[in-house]
Amino acid sequence: MKRKLLIFIVIGGVLCIWRQARCVEPPDSLWSRFFGGEIMEDCQSLEVTSDGGYILAGTTGGFTSSDALLVRTNANGDTLWSRTFGVPGEDFFEHFNSVCPTSDGGYIVAGDTCFPDTIATHSCHFWLVKTDENGQRLWSRSYGRPHYECCYSVQQTQDGGYILAGETGSYGAGSYDFWLLKTNENGDSLWSRTFGGSDNDYGRCVRQTSDGGYVLAGTTASFSAGLGDFWLLKTDANGDSLWSRHYGGIQHDECYAVQQTSDGGYILVGQTWSYGLDGDMWLVKTDANGDSLWNHTYGDYCQEICRDVRQTADGGYILAGTKGWGSPPYDNGWLVRTDANGNRLWSCSLGGTYGGDWFHAVRQTADGGYVIAGTAAVPGYMNTDMWLLKMAPERPYHLTIYLNEAGTNMVLRWMAPQACTYLVYGTTGLGADIVFEPPGPGWDLEAVLDLPAGSAVWMDPAPLGVYKRCGVIMSCP
Repeated sequence: MKRKLLIFIVIGGVLCIWRQARCVEPPDSLWSRFFGGEIMEDCQSLEVTSDGGYILAGTTGGFTSSDALLVRTNANGDTLWSRTFGVPGEDFFEHFNSVCPTSDGGYIVAGDTCFPDTIATHSCHFWLVKTDENGQRLWSRSYGRPHYECCYSVQQTQDGGYILAGETGSYGAGSYDFWLLKTNENGDSLWSRTFGGSDNDYGRCVRQTSDGGYVLAGTTASFSAGLGDFWLLKTDANGDSLWSRHYGGIQHDECYAVQQTSDGGYILVGQTWSYGLDGDMWLVKTDANGDSLWNHTYGDYCQEICRDVRQTADGGYILAGTKGWGSPPYDNGWLVRTDANGNRLWSCSLGGTYGGDWFHAVRQTADGGYVIAGTAAVPGYMNTDMWLLKMAPERPYHLTIYLNEAGTNMVLRWMAPQACTYLVYGTTGLGADIVFEPPGPGWDLEAVLDLPAGSAVWMDPAPLGVYKRCGVIMSCP
């Protein structure tokens, strides 16, 4: 079987006229797995493990108590083990919101542990749990005063310790502030920082940046242009603020995730009521200083929320969240795939017949496909399960032509969706003959590449000012 893609490129002077081959249909779903029982389970976090399997973190329980839940699967989504973490026999509420594989082969998991103060209120603390490779608890730590602290994000840092981020009602300047907490490898607190103003500010995500510092994202009402803005803060390695930026309009805009991109900038996602149609997904791209480069909304007259974003191997983005269809809750998981400039390539809505399905995390897998985790409604009153979904690679895969940073070469860039041989041709011919199968007169074979699945490819086929067309034949077994 052969899959063929033909790209035409014309470059002269400073003008670049190009065409992209795009994947306009979403890839197929390969399998779904559900984890749960007769009560409510949800998944908040997902990571790919070193053996190609998956680790999921969330909650199991009901309205009167809950335990944190950790599930480990193989590459096919089959359960290898599951573990619950909580206080036996007590009406406590424990939740895992973030999981990260650690350098010793185990896992670090963060969330919150809460106990009732009164009938109407709860006291919650940051909660950090370290496990071995089998999910057995090695130690746990809690941080905070007897008020309200909730941790949404954890990552192992370059020094072997951990960075945690969320929100605090005990410290800071306002009702709720961003809270950034750094620990050593044993979970002992090294330092903490709060960020916020006199109003409510909610931290949602932290990532260590390439310079050893940190970037935090969430929502600010204290510094908002409206009811709430996306808020991005950059700190040094000690957690001291270097700069902050907020993005939004006159309505409420809420940020859930941030990632540093390959160009050193940042990508933020969430929901906007200031732009778009009616509560849309919102994607904001910034440079390394947090200055906005572009933004896009995705949605219609339903409500769409984006919970996670990842840069894909071809420089684009994959977004995961929820599309709401009204009341009662006919929500479905929703995926949006974009190119490097945020232009939508495809989107798809996935879910069952019961409504109440949400995506909370997405990752691109080594084969060029995607794995997505969230929560799915299942039969039974108020019953939900953890949900893990695997999608096939995109075919034909997205290709992009652009100028390199020096502006002296055009670059053909793509990612191999499967193990294939790629024949790259080029021609300077400007005639009407564009026959490419087999390559017509004037076409030269520029490269023969045997690539494993998931590998990214960059090629510089011609210097600026030379008119050239390029084509790729993907020959697969």
